Amino acid sequence: MITVEEKIREALKKVIDPELGVSIVDLGLVYDVRYENGEAEVEMTLTSPGCPLAPIIDKKIKEAVSDISEIKKLTIELVWDPPWSRELMSEELKAEFGV
Repeated sequence: MITVEEKIREALKKVIDPELGVSIVDLGLVYDVRYENGEAEVEMTLTSPGCPLAPIIDKKIKEAVSDISEIKKLTIELVWDPPWSRELMSEELKAEFGV
C-alpha cells in the first residue's frame, strides 16, 4: 500500500522549477516529507537563498498536493542547511546536465 509520504513525493515530482525546467525532486531541492494525522510537511531548499521564484514554487507545491485527500494542512519549511549543491541532483539529471 502506498503511504501518504509516497503520494506527496510523487506529486512533488510534477513541480517544475520555473528557471531550470526540471522537477524540484530531481534537482534535489526536497530534503524530507513528513505526514501525521492530516498534517504534511515538506522540508526543502532552493538553489539560492535569494531565489525570486520561491513564491511560484510554493504555489506549485500546494497545487500539486491539493488532490491528496489525507492532507488537511500543509507546511513548507525552507531550510538552508545543508545548502543545495549539484551533488543533490538525481543521477539521471546529473547525466543530462553533464555534471
